[in-house]
Amino acid sequence: MNIFDSHCHLDDRSFEPDLEDVLHRAAAADVHRMLVVGIDKRTSDRAVRLANRHAGLFASVGVHPHDARACTEETLAHLSLLASGPKVVAWGETGLDFNRMHSPRKDQERWLIRQLELAEMLDLPLIFHERDSQGRLLEILEATAGNRRKAVVHCFSGTEAELDRYLEMGFFIGITGIVTISKRGEALRQMIASIPADRLLVETDAPYLTPTPQRNRFRRNEPAFVREVLLKVADVRKEDPAALADQIWINTCTLFRIDPSL
Repeated sequence: MNIFDSHCHLDDRSFEPDLEDVLHRAAAADVHRMLVVGIDKRTSDRAVRLANRHAGLFASVGVHPHDARACTEETLAHLSLLASGPKVVAWGETGLDFNRMHSPRKDQERWLIRQLELAEMLDLPLIFHERDSQGRLLEILEATAGNRRKAVVHCFSGTEAELDRYLEMGFFIGITGIVTISKRGEALRQMIASIPADRLLVETDAPYLTPTPQRNRFRRNEPAFVREVLLKVADVRKEDPAALADQIWINTCTLFRIDPSL
């Protein structure tokens, strides 16, 4: 199979001691491509450097809602310059998070809107983070609709109504290891069958959200474990894992405009 981990944070310092081993384990698990996602200036710089050094890695740049309080126009100018690189294939992750409120709501909304404008100008697909925004992310997206907007809702954890609206907007839906967790993933598993196969992506969000059964042995998630996410999605949807892997590979390459051939 060819598997694409569409969202990971290999720039995280926990990967510094054994990154090469992590990449080898990913390849052994048929995970041949990974998107390293930036969440601020520093991590975006690191993501781009990693992507430039490794053939199977790609990068995104952006400001996470947690980091919105520190965002400036200078930050976005720097990220826009980074985005001109050949291995940068998306803008994000950006969005709204009203759960932990690491940044005030006004800052989150202000810099989300600016990032939507920049992604439209640069013609880059978006990676959205949403948690407990009570429909506010959808309100902003509908009020600022772009003519060319393509996006994935990373680590989807919303309601059926929100899922329907994201799909109506043409967005892809990113599924993480939450789908493998018995109680926490129950609602997500119930919704997976209603997501069209050509809108599905799989992701680890490594080093976070380790799937079952690896979470019983490993604290740190890594791209190799996205295989378990794929297998669980295939099981829930009662589909052949290899065929679903092929479809999701095409989906991911289509969204990020990457040649699907290895």
